[in-house]
Amino acid sequence: MDRPVTPDDIRRSKLERRKLACLTAYDYPTARLLDEAGVDVILVGDSVGMVVLGHPDTTLVTMADMLHHTRIAVRGVKRALVVADLPYHSYETPAQALENARRLMDEGAGAVKLEGGVSRRPQIETIVSARIPLMAHIGMLPQNVREEGGYKLKGRDEAGIVALIEDGRAVESAGAFSVVIEIVARDAAQRITAALGIPTIGIGSGEHCDGQILVTHDLIGLFPWFTPKFVRPEAQVGTVIRDAVRRFVDRTHAG
Repeated sequence: MDRPVTPDDIRRSKLERRKLACLTAYDYPTARLLDEAGVDVILVGDSVGMVVLGHPDTTLVTMADMLHHTRIAVRGVKRALVVADLPYHSYETPAQALENARRLMDEGAGAVKLEGGVSRRPQIETIVSARIPLMAHIGMLPQNVREEGGYKLKGRDEAGIVALIEDGRAVESAGAFSVVIEIVARDAAQRITAALGIPTIGIGSGEHCDGQILVTHDLIGLFPWFTPKFVRPEAQVGTVIRDAVRRFVDRTHAG
């Protein structure tokens, strides 16, 4: 596709049986490289908190952080759909959700994303009614990691699967054009995908989703201190950088 990707294109991909390739970016050069490589969706994710800002999780990411990184990432993108995360505590009420969604769109985002299913339906409806495209996020919710005591697999039993399907149907009926499914059991993700009319974009949720998303730093080995179990890195950029700098240091010290 030569023209810019739209939320409607993402929604139609399910009917067209076209898998979606999605990655994160938080700066101009990374976003530009991903765009040139043909990624469908570039997520300016609150994962920036861990892989760029050095926080232990996403809960310390602020709205100011997200506005800044959205602003610089969109400068590198001509074709992909740029989706920006609403960070922790930035969408507690529908009014707050709409205000902050508008702020991200003003920085150039093509859509916004928030975490939660049934419980976030009012926020999603309010944002979508203002004609702001919204990507939902169900399953393991990183912004809840402290309450849950870690990143735990979802959809292990029938009750869990039913609850996830309800979440998916809630965000779909509220107007979301797609939904991220994070760290959900493979069979559960398959059932959710079959139950929804909007595309599911999996991360650590198996191959049956309508698309896949990863944190780019995990995919290319740019954050070598931790790699999620479900990621198979395609490169080891962190090692390449460290080795290049060591050679520079050795040459400089040697005069």
